[in-house]
Amino acid sequence: MSQVRQVGLLAAGCQPWNKDVCAASGDRFAYCATLAIYIYQLDHRYNEFKLHAIMSEHKKTITAISWCPHNPDLFASGSTDNLVIIWNVAEQKVIAKLDSTKGIPASLSWCWNAEDVVAFVSHRGPLFIWTILGPDSGVTVHKDAHSFLSDICMFRWHTHKKGKVVFGHIDGSLSIFHPGNKNQKHVLRPESLEGTDEEDPVTALEWDPLSTDYLLVVNLHYGIRLVDSESLSCITTFNLPSAAASVQCLAWVPSAPGMFITGDSQVGVLRIWNVSRTTPIDNLKLKKTGFHCLHVLNSPPRKKFSVQSPTKNHYTSSTSEAVPPPTLTQNQAFSLPPGHAVCCFLDGGVGLYDMGAKKWDFLRDLGHVETIFDCKFKPDDPNLLATASFDGTIKVWDINTLTAVYTSPGNEGVIYSLSWAPGGLNCIAGGTSRNGAFIWNVQKGKIIQRFNEHGTNGIFCIAWSHKDSKRIATCSSDGFCIIRTIDGKVLHKYKHPAAVFGCDWSQNNNTVRIWDYTQDACISILSGHTAPVRGLMWNTEIPYLLISGSWDYTIKVWDTREGTCVDTVYDHGADVYGLTCHPSRPFTMASCSRDSTVRLWSLTALVTPVQMNILADRSWEEIIGNTDCAVEPGTPPLLCGKVSRGIRQEIEKLTANSRVKKLRWFSECLSPPGGSDNLWNLVAVIKGQDDSLLPQNYCKGIMHLKHLIKFRTSEAQELTTVKMSKFGGGIGVPTKEERLKEAAEIHLRLGQIQRYCELMVELGEWDKALSIAPGVSVKYWKKLMQRRADQLIQEDKDDVIPYCIAIGDVKKLVHFFMSRGQLKEALLVAQAACEGNMQPLHVSVPKGASYSDDIYKEDFNELLHKVSKELAEWYFQDGRAVLAACCHLAVDNIELAMAYLIRGNELELAVCVGTVLGESAAPATHYALELLARKCMMISVWNLAADLLMMIPDNELHLIKLCAFYPGCTEEINDLHDKCKLPTVEECMQLAETAHADDNIFETVKYYLLSQEPEKALPIGISFVKEYISSSDWTLDTVYPVLDLLSYIRTEKLLLHTCTEARNELLILCGYIGALLAIRRQYQSIVPALYEYTSQLLKRREVSVPLKIEYLSEELDAWRACTQSTNRSLEDSPYTPPSDSQRMIYATLLKRLKEESLKGIIGPDYVTGSNLPSHSDIHISCLTGLKIQGPVFFLEDGKSAISLNDALMWAKVNPFSPLGTGIRLNPF
Repeated sequence: MSQVRQVGLLAAGCQPWNKDVCAASGDRFAYCATLAIYIYQLDHRYNEFKLHAIMSEHKKTITAISWCPHNPDLFASGSTDNLVIIWNVAEQKVIAKLDSTKGIPASLSWCWNAEDVVAFVSHRGPLFIWTILGPDSGVTVHKDAHSFLSDICMFRWHTHKKGKVVFGHIDGSLSIFHPGNKNQKHVLRPESLEGTDEEDPVTALEWDPLSTDYLLVVNLHYGIRLVDSESLSCITTFNLPSAAASVQCLAWVPSAPGMFITGDSQVGVLRIWNVSRTTPIDNLKLKKTGFHCLHVLNSPPRKKFSVQSPTKNHYTSSTSEAVPPPTLTQNQAFSLPPGHAVCCFLDGGVGLYDMGAKKWDFLRDLGHVETIFDCKFKPDDPNLLATASFDGTIKVWDINTLTAVYTSPGNEGVIYSLSWAPGGLNCIAGGTSRNGAFIWNVQKGKIIQRFNEHGTNGIFCIAWSHKDSKRIATCSSDGFCIIRTIDGKVLHKYKHPAAVFGCDWSQNNNTVRIWDYTQDACISILSGHTAPVRGLMWNTEIPYLLISGSWDYTIKVWDTREGTCVDTVYDHGADVYGLTCHPSRPFTMASCSRDSTVRLWSLTALVTPVQMNILADRSWEEIIGNTDCAVEPGTPPLLCGKVSRGIRQEIEKLTANSRVKKLRWFSECLSPPGGSDNLWNLVAVIKGQDDSLLPQNYCKGIMHLKHLIKFRTSEAQELTTVKMSKFGGGIGVPTKEERLKEAAEIHLRLGQIQRYCELMVELGEWDKALSIAPGVSVKYWKKLMQRRADQLIQEDKDDVIPYCIAIGDVKKLVHFFMSRGQLKEALLVAQAACEGNMQPLHVSVPKGASYSDDIYKEDFNELLHKVSKELAEWYFQDGRAVLAACCHLAVDNIELAMAYLIRGNELELAVCVGTVLGESAAPATHYALELLARKCMMISVWNLAADLLMMIPDNELHLIKLCAFYPGCTEEINDLHDKCKLPTVEECMQLAETAHADDNIFETVKYYLLSQEPEKALPIGISFVKEYISSSDWTLDTVYPVLDLLSYIRTEKLLLHTCTEARNELLILCGYIGALLAIRRQYQSIVPALYEYTSQLLKRREVSVPLKIEYLSEELDAWRACTQSTNRSLEDSPYTPPSDSQRMIYATLLKRLKEESLKGIIGPDYVTGSNLPSHSDIHISCLTGLKIQGPVFFLEDGKSAISLNDALMWAKVNPFSPLGTGIRLNPF
């Protein structure tokens, strides 16, 4: 199992170079960065698109992508190295490759009239047709489409008319080919160009989906035309509002006949048109930068209610559909279509815009569109990461939210290196390929200094001195390393014999050399990379840990004491360039790569023993050491850095509460970003810390609900008063109107209706203000409001919100938000209601009204918990268990918060937080300690495992299991027995025989396991279990303790030849009981696998167990039938109710199971990073046969893989490996 875990990913933006770089099909859409294709998929449960996969097979710029119209799993892509690839999204693998095409596939598209055929064309043609499969596979040339007089911008096949295709050219003309008709080359140039040789390139071209002959054409300067491809005439020329506007891209809206949308090239204006009008129906300014491409999704994400549309005759045109029905007024006739547009912008921004609701479903702003060469954390803020890219910009990211917060002005050529100024200067120095070096003031957004001493030679490395903030060093391809002051005075100039690549030092070959500058000698060479090494980083806390990033796409972690490679990470899809860590978070690393992503990694697993020592409250000597003793080969890891020493000094100053502080500070130092700070702030609030001690950024995260309303009110007030600063406030600063609107929305959700009305008046939205005003005084036309609200909910319109709030219909509003997946909004409203800000309207107030208010309060509270649970689940499913736990802590639900940490396998964090929270978290803390002790057994630190188990009050049985499994010699075993206060091995033998004589099964098994002959326990325990499950009324809780104990028999004893039959029976019983436990815990994904595993063992091994294969399959079918309604996803097969016999079997099953003692633990495990796509070899799970997304766990044969999530769930219910070898599974 990889010890370096991926915990975050910054996706690239969409490239601005080529036209057809975004595409959609069904519930997926994809866009291309320069070297990788990002595929997003709709998550039906939350109605949102999530990054599903990254395809990075191309080594040169991607030119176009086209989704297969017949198979939603396939798309084709081309690149400038004359390569076309067919990629299967579901299996994430290449299906076919066409190399050395006779020219760059500048534009490509699947043929609509044939299944497995892709057409592509280079600049002047010809059009090549590639048949991928079948007897005719190979490349042919289209018999007519060649020898063009002008370069091709793009081409489009007709979706209904077989073989009809249109080309758009740089000179503004079109060429149309249709089998059986005359070929039309270079026709329909805009009138203004006739007779000239000026160019006006075609920027967009789309066939009318409802006509055989009409198509929309956009020329960059001339604008939009609807033309008839048969009569070669222009039907309509559309008028843009200003002469300065020009259109970059266009798309039809499938859900609204006659409607299409366009995106402007200078500014991000989305215009909505109908073919029956020459002017736009609506113009929406979405961004400051121009559009690059647009695509409308066929199936809108929401499936809340369906609107039946009449069937269309395919051979009428869109224009015939556009006449408004007589009952509607002109404006209503053109209401916005309920479509979602994938929008890509020239600055790399990518988003999904909901046209009906006029809001972004998501906007991934400002991603780099090219190779990222360098990344560095801000010295005084571990949450800010700067990246430098081939695209000529430096961007600064908040790594908790993974969003860009600043971007440099750009146009610097290629930026190879960056360095933050020390302290609070808030500047970054950058080194470029041709334009020297520069200093960018991040706050002001300006370049404030340039250095040109290297001329036009590339600067490969730049470093700002952190001892003297006035000095900056650069080194360059001219062989010089120059040190100068920030005002440009050169202090030193060193000449090297060749190009210099680093002033912190890295050598450009496949090895890593370690030098000792006191001896001036190379003391070690680390070999293992298969290509040059570009990134190197020493860990600041563990002096012998070195991390290297290479052009072979891997990151390797080295133990330099023995020169061994400890771990290799294969997740990047191209050369790895930069590696960086922040000193105050030394075990979180960022890496950047030619695959244009930045990834965040947690290295904590490399220092598990240190973490355990901190949890077990061991002495400082076992946590912190000096470098000399830490680098001795074989020494367990010790922290030797500045941060750990600082923590120790601070803790030694404290008189009280030092244990709590020690757990918190070390936890913050070791945990990756993504919520651990937030979690500790909430723990402090629950423990009664004074609010004034909360950090400034507390209000940006998940707040405790007692603060939510207070903070959001002050935020709303701030928004109304803030005047825009001279420089603007960073990226995409909202206008004053937008600020006021946002403030109004917050006040509204807080129930401050009067304030909302005033702001609406200020914005000129009188109708809203007037219609809500009566909500301030409670004499109200409730019925009317109710009807209006119902109608708006039916239409799924946001306008319903103010109505519901004014009449206090909180439930309706919360359900409305929840049904749309807007969980944070729902939470805010529910909390405001709990605080009494939203009064339900009593039209006639009965006596005892105060009583009814209490009932409402109780109702609201229940609602609040429901919403926070839903929000927690949303974070959890997104692989963010720590934030899910924060949601539960925010409503004081400690039990569930702890459960989510355990289900996310954040065990160390769970123990730290649980210890601080005390009694209320105790059961979960003890369970986490038990799992951590199993983790210690894996890395063979037995004493530490015992220390952790001793922190559990009722620990005797846990210690017995530990000692039973310990594989030492008799003397060592007795030492561990002594530590755990258990009798010696010899005494245990006598106790076992006494208990056996008294017929006490449990005691017999227990003491035999602790003796020299633990195998004697097997037949006794197994025959007890077999006998028990032969009766009809057995329950899980009577059988499980004996089996669980037996499973801790030492592996070498269990694998003895003499134990074969007992071993097989033990594995079968553990498999079956494991399946029942998995049903009880709702581990849906592994229940079928456990039944299958048990059946296979029954089939293949000689055993006499009272279980029949037929009975197992009946039980599994009954479970499936009775739980299918909860397991079904939206598109699954129709629901068939379970039969009576299945209900009976399932009812018997449930009787056996009883309740799970730890309530919150129910539900599947999902570790951090489970949903992040990696580029590593695609592993197929041997349990499910499906591709594994997220972390992979390898079984003992080194080949078979299962997902880490499945491994964790399996190990919690069945300790033995799925391979049936009798080896214990330990993925913790």
